[in-house]
Amino acid sequence: MPTLVSESKTIRRHLWTAEDFLDWLEPGVHADLIDGEKSMHSPVSLRHADLTNFLDFLLRSHIERHRLGRLYREVVAVKLGSRNVFLPDLAFIPADRVAELPGTHIPFAPALVVEVLSPRTAERDVGPKFAAYEEHGVMEYWVLDPETLDHRFYRREGELLTAFAEEEETVHAARVPGFFLRRAWLDPANLPEVADCLKEIDAAG
Repeated sequence: MPTLVSESKTIRRHLWTAEDFLDWLEPGVHADLIDGEKSMHSPVSLRHADLTNFLDFLLRSHIERHRLGRLYREVVAVKLGSRNVFLPDLAFIPADRVAELPGTHIPFAPALVVEVLSPRTAERDVGPKFAAYEEHGVMEYWVLDPETLDHRFYRREGELLTAFAEEEETVHAARVPGFFLRRAWLDPANLPEVADCLKEIDAAG
């Protein structure tokens, strides 16, 4: 059961453990546990959904064709420590770690996490969730903004996630061998054909 904590006589909060939250979480329920507090997801915009679907199809196709591992959508929970459980938009698990998956959730930091921002979740994605991903060893973290197109890419350097490819049109994935994307591909209003993108990626390899 959640632990009842009090800031004052009138302000009380319930802090959940990761285990309690995972027991509570059911299929079809989208929520994060952030520092012990439950945070429900809201419906996303069509721009958000279109960009997520495009990148899911593109990245998944590359991963499967080259047998690099597994890519999971936001219906799979990632447990990071005792009070953080997130449902990232996309999470990549390399092939050499797939055997460690218990079948119910991801109990360790993915190699790559992609979060597509929405107005209600943006502060969490670039704040406490970013800090938790960094602390628990995520190697690469992409933050995509479907409204402003201010896409940001981070990869691990030592203990920290550091921005990279800030001024570059082509972004090479640090943890997905052979994969890259172009910023021009990430406009939800003008998404290219996935097949054309895959041909370009394959040709470069």
